[in-house]
Amino acid sequence: MQIDPCFQVGVLSQTRNPATLCWQAMHQDYSEGWVFHDEPLDEGKASDLIVKHLLLGGRGHYGPLEHASITFAVGYFPHSVIQQARTHRVGTSWDVQSMRYTGKRIAAVAEGIVDVEEAFYLRPVGDYTNRQGKKYSYDKQQRDLDLQYCAESASRYKVAIENFGASEEHARGLLPFDYRQHFVVTFNLRSLMHFLDLRGKADAQIEIHQMCQLIMPYFEEWIPSVHTWYAKNRWGKARLAP
Repeated sequence: MQIDPCFQVGVLSQTRNPATLCWQAMHQDYSEGWVFHDEPLDEGKASDLIVKHLLLGGRGHYGPLEHASITFAVGYFPHSVIQQARTHRVGTSWDVQSMRYTGKRIAAVAEGIVDVEEAFYLRPVGDYTNRQGKKYSYDKQQRDLDLQYCAESASRYKVAIENFGASEEHARGLLPFDYRQHFVVTFNLRSLMHFLDLRGKADAQIEIHQMCQLIMPYFEEWIPSVHTWYAKNRWGKARLAP
């Protein structure tokens, strides 16, 4: 399924030479000397060594991978994605756009300034399967009705705040669940692979799976050797996450 055109992922920060840092941590595990005095390896050589000694052959020695980290800015995903994503608590840090500020975009929908689909998420027209394995179709007529409902809810939200003085926390109860939100998340390398294991598998919710698809190219650019190993051995295979 095509990724929603509003969904965005970008890198805010990342550990430079992540393989070298992971190698230094790994090297200290069995080195008699203090690794601080050792010359750092070339990033390519360090990459080969951490894949060989930590990952290949199902070694499962993931601890040294926790020292490298990457921070993503994630934009315009439905609220349900952040609800799921934040269940990944170990090795991650999350900061999520306050509903008070999301609410400004929703009020702008009511005023006709912002398109309804910039503030609310609906799945595209297509054929789907529910959790009981039953197939169903989501057609344009139904989707248009749902878009109308989203627009009407934005108007009711604006009225509740401006006419009744309702707080944003009160008025948001009038909205569909999947209004769009932005968030920032930091993963260490181990927790990133754990997240991709669970949310990139075939039966993951479509929207969080698409988030993983958008992350993968940045993973490859950041630490290519580990990405290559991961893509071959774990991506989409629903293996028990480390």
